[in-house]
Amino acid sequence: MWLNNILETIGNTPLVKLNKITEDLPCTVLAKVEYFNPGNSIKDRMAVKMIEVAEQEGKLKPGGTIIEGTSGNTGMGLALAAIIKGYKCIFTTTDKQSKEKVDILKAVGAEVVVCPTNVEPEDPRSYYSVSKRLATEVPNSFYINQYDNLANRLAHYEQTGPEIWEQTEGKVTHLVVATGTGGTISGAGKYLKEKNPNIKVWAVDSYGSLLTKYFETGEIDMKEVHPYITEGIGEDFVPQNYDMSVIDKFTKVTDKDGAVMARRIAKEEGIFVGYSAGSALQGLFQLKDSLKKDDVVVIIFHDHGSRYVAKVYNDQWMMERGFLDVKTFKDIINGRGTKRLITVQPTNTVAETVELMQQYDIEHIPVMNGNGPIGSVSENGLFQKVFNNPDIKSEAVENVMEKPYPLVAFETPVERLSSLITKENGAVLAKDEKGDYHIVTKYDVLQSLAK
Repeated sequence: MWLNNILETIGNTPLVKLNKITEDLPCTVLAKVEYFNPGNSIKDRMAVKMIEVAEQEGKLKPGGTIIEGTSGNTGMGLALAAIIKGYKCIFTTTDKQSKEKVDILKAVGAEVVVCPTNVEPEDPRSYYSVSKRLATEVPNSFYINQYDNLANRLAHYEQTGPEIWEQTEGKVTHLVVATGTGGTISGAGKYLKEKNPNIKVWAVDSYGSLLTKYFETGEIDMKEVHPYITEGIGEDFVPQNYDMSVIDKFTKVTDKDGAVMARRIAKEEGIFVGYSAGSALQGLFQLKDSLKKDDVVVIIFHDHGSRYVAKVYNDQWMMERGFLDVKTFKDIINGRGTKRLITVQPTNTVAETVELMQQYDIEHIPVMNGNGPIGSVSENGLFQKVFNNPDIKSEAVENVMEKPYPLVAFETPVERLSSLITKENGAVLAKDEKGDYHIVTKYDVLQSLAK
């Protein structure tokens, strides 16, 4: 049996047990993997629902234009629905969102306006304000407003909550959501608590968001608000979709912890998730002391990792922000003490070089002149040459030397070093801050990775 259009594939996403990454938790953890929706995120659910309600209420008319401020995923859901239903789309987003998200929105026919992140919501340049302004300027348009449009949480009350209840056969004890607009946690949480009031609903927030402080005190404290990198969660205002009475606890997760955890999920569970899924699981770990053996935790994995390839899954981006704890050439050198670099001059003999190798128990020696490295000699290479011609021992090294070792930056990651060290090229060199040369061999790399 076929489906009539792509929108009919939304929902009924799988619930997948996490194993390796949660082995230290006392309970069962099940991930609701929402990237199986056609737009690769949970936002497809509420995007279609908001359009349907707007149509029913006469706010969205045939041939109209949908306008929305989005971090990317809601826009994707709206764009898919617009294609099927015959609407145009104009989306505003922030300059902190990944380029992939913007490109994807354009690929499905949307017009995208990128706005600055670090401005107040009321600022006329904010993506909230720009979307509202466009709704007054564009004829036959409707501003969806996912933050205050209660069809958002209705979608999760009608769909996400019932799916979780049925898939766990009513055994769910906790729902964990990294929350932004409040629709998922309020809608699904409300449904689940109606089925079992003892179910705990935990919200995961980001540092730089005011939601946690508001939940705890009822106070909107703008001092809590500061720029943060995590995408799709947290807010600098309180959307109307929040029903705080449904939520039992909030916890905040750092930008770094969320990004690192997302990468772990991909590597340890084979589930290629986005930034907010990493934050959600990190938040669960932060609350693990409240968990018991028989608990069944359902955690929302909001979207797909392909939206974050240039960010969370890019080593350089992670390292630039101090999110990736990687060992470098410098770490290897610092870890082995004050050993000096053994070198030879081009005029040194092969016999002298072999003697140095034996004296210092080393396999690789750079050949240096006053300008730096000009070649190299290796134990294996010399052995072959001396074996074939014993008289070569009296010759100058410059007559038998091999090509120089690659010269790399002192902060080069170990993973990069391992790709530069080959059978033909047994070491790499780097200069420290003082201008002194150091060498790293395959043996050094293996020792470093084993620690």
